Amino acid sequence: MKCPGQDMQYWKPGAIFDAKCPECDHTVEFFKDDTARTCDKCGHRFANPKLDFGCAAYCQYAEQCIGTLPPEIVAQQQNLLKDRVAIEMKRYFKTDFKRISHATRTARHAERIGQNEKGGNLAVILVAAYLHDIGIPESERKHNSSAAKFHQAEGPPVAEAILTKLGAHQELIDEVCAIIGRHHHPDPDGSTNFKVVYDADRITNIEDLNKENMQEPAEIKKIIDSDFLTASGRKEARKTFGLEE
Repeated sequence: MKCPGQDMQYWKPGAIFDAKCPECDHTVEFFKDDTARTCDKCGHRFANPKLDFGCAAYCQYAEQCIGTLPPEIVAQQQNLLKDRVAIEMKRYFKTDFKRISHATRTARHAERIGQNEKGGNLAVILVAAYLHDIGIPESERKHNSSAAKFHQAEGPPVAEAILTKLGAHQELIDEVCAIIGRHHHPDPDGSTNFKVVYDADRITNIEDLNKENMQEPAEIKKIIDSDFLTASGRKEARKTFGLEE
């Protein structure tokens, strides 16, 4: 079935219109679903000034439907993907509110760290943060343990299934799964995305440990100074635990 928005039988008056070329002021005819047109007078190619992407911001078939998407729509897709992943994470963990809380807080720390750490991709960072412990249920079912070595191994297939269902790009899926598969192993030479997720998870783990057995500020400061992989992660950790200098 063809998307109604692209089927001309559903178009209303104004779906075909004229626009002025920004270079030579020549009139160029546009269809409402054209992403761009080339001026037949000067050769300048420019974007459709009236293009309404509508469902393109969330539809996994948007590129096949209307062609190459502009950067702002790609950004919207990635932002919506993060929100949908958060929902899927909660559905997967069901009533395990401890895991849901841990993942949500890790994503919150990761977002703040990622916004301040150069070279990261927030789409990858946030998706990986929400899904970093997604292998725990399978780990407990298969191995009767939630140990890191088990849930790191079980997590990537579960994450891949979730992200594939949501229509995520394969490159993002591959990177997220790679982060999930080693997120307990510090790697100073890893990507910025990996380092941000590692530091965010480290903060959340310290928070969780403090609920059971409060650590001394000096001990926490030592962990921050020695174990964290990013400057922004250390800053977020100091702020979280009231150790700002």
